[in-house]
Parts: sequence; C-alpha cells; structure tokens
Amino acid sequence: MFIVFIFALAGFIASALFTGIEIPMLKKHQFKQFIRKEGPQSHLKKEGTPTMGGIAIVLALIVVTAAAAVMTKTWAEYMVMLAVTVLFAAIGFLDDYIKVAKKHNLGLRAWQKLVLQILFAAGLALYMANFSGEGTGVWIPFLDKVIDFGWLYVPFIAFVVVAMANSVNLTDGLDGLSSGVTFIVAMFFAIAGQQSSQGEAAIFSAILAGACLGFLMYNRFPAKLFMGDTGSMALGGALASAAIMMKLEFLLVIAGFIYVAEALSVIIQVVSFKLTGKRVFRMAPLHHHFEMGGMKETQVVTMFWAAALVLCLLAYAVFRI
Repeated sequence: MFIVFIFALAGFIASALFTGIEIPMLKKHQFKQFIRKEGPQSHLKKEGTPTMGGIAIVLALIVVTAAAAVMTKTWAEYMVMLAVTVLFAAIGFLDDYIKVAKKHNLGLRAWQKLVLQILFAAGLALYMANFSGEGTGVWIPFLDKVIDFGWLYVPFIAFVVVAMANSVNLTDGLDGLSSGVTFIVAMFFAIAGQQSSQGEAAIFSAILAGACLGFLMYNRFPAKLFMGDTGSMALGGALASAAIMMKLEFLLVIAGFIYVAEALSVIIQVVSFKLTGKRVFRMAPLHHHFEMGGMKETQVVTMFWAAALVLCLLAYAVFRI
C-alpha cells in the first residue's frame, strides 16, 4: 500500500509544478474561458479565467506513469491506459481550442465528439478482449462472479468509457468540483486495485489521484484556471480505463455515482422539457440545481465531495463482500 501513496505524491508534485508553470503561459496566449450566458449569472464573472488547464494533469500522468513503467519494467497496461487518457484529452483539446479560437462556448459538434469517443473506446475494448489476457469476462458485484459477456463485451466497454468521459465532463462546472471528486474516486480505485493485486492499474489510479489534487491547489474556489474539456475528457478516460483493467466496471457506477447523477440530471431535464414543457430541476447539471436553490458554490462543492467519499466507502464495502 505504501507504493500507492508514493506514486500519488509523485503525481501531486508533478501536477502542481506543471499547473503552476502552465497558468502564465495560458494567460499569455489568451486561452480564456467563455461562459455560457444561459448559466448561473454568478458565473459570468469567471469569464476570462484561463482554461485548458487539464494539459498539466495529462503531462503529470505521462511523466509519472512512464517513470512507474521504467521502475516496474512493465509497459503494456500503463501504455494502454495512458493512450486512452491522451486520446480523450486530445478530443477535449480540440473542443477547447475551437472555443478559444471562435471566442464562444461552443466547440466540436456533439456528433464529432461522440464518433471519436466511440472509436477510441472500442479500441480499448478490442485490446482487452483480444490481447490483455483477461478476455471478455466482467466481474459482477454481490454475486462475486466473472461472467463472460462474449460479443456484448466490446459495446459494453465502449459504453462505459464514453459514458464516463461525458459524465465527468458534465461534472466539471464548479471550482474544484470535478478535480476534487475525481481525486476521491481515483484513490478508491488505487486502494481497491492494490488489494486485488492489480498493480499497474492501482499505481495509475494513484498517480491520477495525485495529479487531480495537485491541480486542485489552483482550481479550488476562486479558481485560477479551469481544466476545460481537455482535462475532464482525460479524467473520464483515465478512470474508465483503470476500472476496466481491474475488471471493476460496475464498481465505477457506485464509486462514481456523482458523475452518473450529473449525467442523469441532464437526460431527465431534456426529456421532461421535450415531453411536457416542464423542467424537473431548476437547472442542469445537478450541481447548478443546488446553486440556483441558494447554496453557495463552495457549499455545493463540499457537499459533492462528501457524497463522493461516502459513495467510495460504499463501493469499498461492496468490493470486500
């Protein structure tokens, strides 16, 4: 377990260092956030804050994970998880860059992002099914059995990765929210992975947790920079790939239920409005619902952090059954 915390510390140091270096560079090149006008009015003052800060998280993951691979002399799993992370970060980077270039909050079209996400996620699924040695089995909690999904495995894994990337992206709406929640969830997977002898995925999760915490030093309220889609897409891809390597896909739903709730709130809001003309939430995603109800941004973030911790403790209890 000591090794997990060592790599988490290394991820923290690297991310904090890279983020500190990145902020003046982003300001110099005018990579600034454009706030959607239909969002909470209190957020309009955030316009102009540097974005694309997720580059620092990804760089920290690359550097420290590469060091871990050299130290442990194991490359395959580390490189696959890194590849998924970097590819999803690239989708987010394109989205962010278009927003900055056009000076508005609309980047890639939804179908363009979805096609790229499915393509990259399917690549991970095919690797796991054919080259990882793990096959198409999926561990089912409570039953404590591995069930062979057969031909359903590729679409299932693709769905997990794409859903997670977009859910983390939706969660990234308040200062420190996504980075803080992901720190907690990633630490859970680092501990679970270590206890189930999934060393590479456990260490990768620990590095991810540390990288999120290092970024959080600058991203907490009032944020000095935002991670942008570059960061949120990368975090979703990284979390999903680590959970898939550990065969703990269903625990991702429990530990990461904050992400699930955020995505469901958007789906419910859209469906309800289209069918009935009425909104279920004051505003979606879910964190804005609480904001619009009068809670301060810091209170909402703290509440979500606490909920993430409770959910990870629940996931750990299920894991140990």
